[in-house]
Amino acid sequence: GYPMAVRGEAGRALGTAIIASFVGGLFSFLCLFFIAPLLAEVALKFHAQDLFSLVFFGLTIICSFAARSLIKGFLSAVIGLLIVTIGLDPVMGTPRFTFGQVNMLAGIHFLTALIGLFAIPQLVENLIALKAGLDVGRAQSRIGGILPRLQQLKAMVLPTSIGSVIGILPGVGGPIAAFISYDYTKKASKTPATFGKGCVEGIAAPESANNAVTGGALIPMMTLGIPGDPVTAILIGALMIHGLAPGPLLFMERADFAYSVIFAFFWANIFNLIIALAALRLLIKLLATPKALLMPTIVILCVIGSYALRNNIFDVYVMFSFGLLGLAMRWLNMPVVPLLLAMVLGTQLEEHLRVALIGSQGDVSVFFTSPVSLFFLCLSGLSIFWSLYTGKGNQERQ
Repeated sequence: GYPMAVRGEAGRALGTAIIASFVGGLFSFLCLFFIAPLLAEVALKFHAQDLFSLVFFGLTIICSFAARSLIKGFLSAVIGLLIVTIGLDPVMGTPRFTFGQVNMLAGIHFLTALIGLFAIPQLVENLIALKAGLDVGRAQSRIGGILPRLQQLKAMVLPTSIGSVIGILPGVGGPIAAFISYDYTKKASKTPATFGKGCVEGIAAPESANNAVTGGALIPMMTLGIPGDPVTAILIGALMIHGLAPGPLLFMERADFAYSVIFAFFWANIFNLIIALAALRLLIKLLATPKALLMPTIVILCVIGSYALRNNIFDVYVMFSFGLLGLAMRWLNMPVVPLLLAMVLGTQLEEHLRVALIGSQGDVSVFFTSPVSLFFLCLSGLSIFWSLYTGKGNQERQ
């Protein structure tokens, strides 16, 4: 989106994100309303080894983001996997790498790392460029076109389906859907080199997928009482506080409430579309804010956002620490996305791996005897091979 804003297409970037979010949310509503019981029954059949293979398939996307320098890409991923080991052991509950710090028992929050890795290095580079009197690529505040073209709308169809299916799987969530959809759309595109340089399809794919997850995650929560993502896990607790038990009985005993939730989700998507499009011209004007005011404001918002996640000042220090890490990685030309993807998937990967091995008493063949697990492992192998093959082809063309 930022390269598009520099070209004066900020309106189209935001418009594409809004429309893609609406398409993804509307599709997941249809899934939730019409085929919730059927899809929830399929998701219930996923065992620990199947979920491990699914998460591992998501982790193979690292190869795509590390195609230019595999060593640096995998090193970035290893750093991410090491970071997720900080905190309580997901199976045994024992502290790991906390160094006696109580604040580290809860681990490193993904959003804290995200803010630090992306916001702080960009702010530092902008400050350096301003001091040197260089043009850092100022985002243009003019609107331009807002609505995406028909061909670009077609790029939302498959990511939307991927997002809905992934949302149904318990505990997976939006980040995995966004990364998988972005990766697949990039591989299927006739112009993959444009991704990351202001490509509309690169905005549409993750935006439609992460919104499609929302309705999908409500399916196992409302029909089985199993959270589809961390947010629905909180919703289960809220319903139980009010004496409502999520599961099949919810539709039998309190059908009025169940369908109220479903249609509230539908109207939330409608009003999100209307309000976002109506406020778009005002939002674009924010790009005209002088950088002397904009950058200190961004720093303040980074601090507030990091603190508000868990109401802990320790997370602010963690955010600035990740900012220094992001600066070092940028100066070393190391990709940041593999680190973030490893942080998103690392905990689930370890948890499902260990649960599967405990259930099979250490027999690794359980990952190959399960048809679903074997299917995702084969997809993982194809993903790695395709990434290496296309990466080698790109290097030869360069």
